[in-house]
Amino acid sequence: MRIFHLARKEFIEILRQRQLLIIMFIAPLIQIIMLGYVATTDVKNIPVDIINLSHNKAARKVITRIRSSPLFRVRHIDIRSTNAIEPLKRGDVKAVIVFKDNQQKAAGPVSYPEVQILMDGIDATTSGIAAGYFNGIIKKFILTDISRFGLGELVEIRPLIRFNPDLRSINYMGPGIVAFLLTIITLFLASVSLVREKTQQTMDTLLISRLTSAEIYIGKALPVAVIGLFEMTIGITAVVLWFGIPVRGNLFHLFLAALIFLPAILSYAFLISTFSSTPQQALFFSWFSMVVFLLLSGFFTPVENIPRGLRLLADINPLRYLIRIIREIFLKGNGIAYFAKDLLILAAIAVVIMFFSTVNFKKFISR
Repeated sequence: MRIFHLARKEFIEILRQRQLLIIMFIAPLIQIIMLGYVATTDVKNIPVDIINLSHNKAARKVITRIRSSPLFRVRHIDIRSTNAIEPLKRGDVKAVIVFKDNQQKAAGPVSYPEVQILMDGIDATTSGIAAGYFNGIIKKFILTDISRFGLGELVEIRPLIRFNPDLRSINYMGPGIVAFLLTIITLFLASVSLVREKTQQTMDTLLISRLTSAEIYIGKALPVAVIGLFEMTIGITAVVLWFGIPVRGNLFHLFLAALIFLPAILSYAFLISTFSSTPQQALFFSWFSMVVFLLLSGFFTPVENIPRGLRLLADINPLRYLIRIIREIFLKGNGIAYFAKDLLILAAIAVVIMFFSTVNFKKFISR
């Protein structure tokens, strides 16, 4: 019962700070919407220049298709030979497409111009995706054109995409944003909790009370955990209603994973708080930790792409497992049997971090 009185005191202290309330409840919505539009791998409106040196009708038809595609934004179409590298060097375009007459004799009833695509390789991701778009448009045009003569590919490949058939990157990034939101709120709030008591010289009041060290620890963690779960609920509602991301799985399993994840992140935050001398130091270490957690979580790039030297850090990163679980629940609709191993690893990480955190917490209150 004494724990709940301490937890009530923490709630009152948090809710009393009006500026903090704005950060906790309004800023997350803004972050979700902004990240949902910014943290995306979709590539649209790619600026391109076209140099058409060909007299082939097929070149004009391909150019028409490129101009009508929402994937590209054609700036200029030149019919004379110009410096194709200069607009790339200036950064005005991401690609320059050059059409030339094919000097070789056509092998069949139709002939097509030579196509040279010059890409800006500084942004490797955009260039690779754009090159795939160009190849797809040109290939589709050729297949449609030669079908008039009864010709076609000997083998037709028809990929079947499951779980995210429209390849919307927000469907992949949105659930990760929810997990990231839960992490950032709980990490920042909990990391300043203990050090704030020390700087305000109110820790002695707690120590001379009848509260045990375990009750102080739990009483401090409980309000932050409740606020974190509330923020996660707001995040889930936002990504589902605003971005139209389907939830195919059971949300109860998602909250179960969050309840296993929270002890790990809260214990780590309290570990930061006990080592810090001021709230500013705690916030700095929390910010640094948050960036590391995010980069090693598979939020932006697959974990398999992380170098082997850093793979161990990714393996003990609790955010990595929460993001994987929440994506499986949202997109695949998997039940707990499919990610039970991730839950067990997450629970093991939480136990280890809690052990070190509580040991250091006892040293902290005994000083």
